[in-house]
Amino acid sequence: MPDLLQEIDEWGPEKVVCVSDARTGMRGVLVIDNTARGTGKGGTRMSPTVTVGEIARLARVMTWKWAAVDLFHGGAKAGIFADPASPDKERIVRAFARRLADQIPASYVAGLDMGMTEQDAAIIQDELGDRGAAVGVPELLGGVPYDQLGVTGHGVAEAAEAALTRQGRSIAGARVAVQGFGAVGAAAARRLHELGAQLVALSTIDGSVHDPDGLDVPKWLEARAEFGDACVAKASAAQRVPRGEELLVDCDVLIPAAGQDVIDEAMAAKIRAGLVVEGANLPTTPGARELLAEREITVVPDFIANAGGAIAAGFAMDARHSPFRPEPTAILAEVAERTRNNTVLVLDTADRSGLLPHEAALDLAKQRVRTAMELRGRLPRPA
Repeated sequence: MPDLLQEIDEWGPEKVVCVSDARTGMRGVLVIDNTARGTGKGGTRMSPTVTVGEIARLARVMTWKWAAVDLFHGGAKAGIFADPASPDKERIVRAFARRLADQIPASYVAGLDMGMTEQDAAIIQDELGDRGAAVGVPELLGGVPYDQLGVTGHGVAEAAEAALTRQGRSIAGARVAVQGFGAVGAAAARRLHELGAQLVALSTIDGSVHDPDGLDVPKWLEARAEFGDACVAKASAAQRVPRGEELLVDCDVLIPAAGQDVIDEAMAAKIRAGLVVEGANLPTTPGARELLAEREITVVPDFIANAGGAIAAGFAMDARHSPFRPEPTAILAEVAERTRNNTVLVLDTADRSGLLPHEAALDLAKQRVRTAMELRGRLPRPA
């Protein structure tokens, strides 16, 4: 295991808190990366494979994501090492919240990520007796209905249209492949369908589907709602393809909206899309991005394209202590505007500077964080 102390750099992390509870078997970690621009904010994920290093990487992504969308929160992330399907999930979540009661919400506001639901967010609020402890709670408790609105996927679709428009192309009729038909991928597919795009491939953890003539998006959304990841089993034999093939189909736009590092250099050499819009966090490796650039395939970075959840969380943060619910149309409009503007800004900057889009986006975010650190007197003293 790498020594996290050796991984600390000028940006952070500022704080790493590991917690456990013998009675429930709960093990968890909170990483607060950088709070120069505000309180630590980022999702909490639950998985039997969670590691401290993984959560630290994701906390850093949140630092850049908040700065890139120019909202005043700091980067943070939390993880619970447990199976989200466990019958003891509620007890585990409550134990996690109790052990971090000195951190939540003073230093960190919990949110939703992989393996966590709106009810889990409500449980964290309940356990700590503080409505400000978490966002992502059910709408009936005054929360923003992230999944119902599909805020992250909505932003990914808007980023795709903005990138295509910038290239002088139309989203109408564009062929799109989506890896990961979960909350993000499904919402992106729905919005792209509304914009006139054609979904030609999709996948879940259970398999992949491809039809060059286009998939019936409303039908697939209904199947996902009824069967979850197993919806792919309902596809005809002619449509079923091996897992991973959805990344390699002939299409105009590829949206990796599943796991991390799914596109490495070997995969990047075979991708046939002209535009990659990162719906998941960290779906491409640095080497893959270099190779995609050499092949003149444009990549919209993750913390630009999938920042819709962060933008919506900005509304949710304000709403934690308000008796009024945020207006969904206002949330979606803000997600669309900020995501589209940032996509064009980053791609234009990359072209002018000769940098990769990830590097251009990172430079923008770093400038904003560094300025905040300077104003707060947090920069290292000159030698």
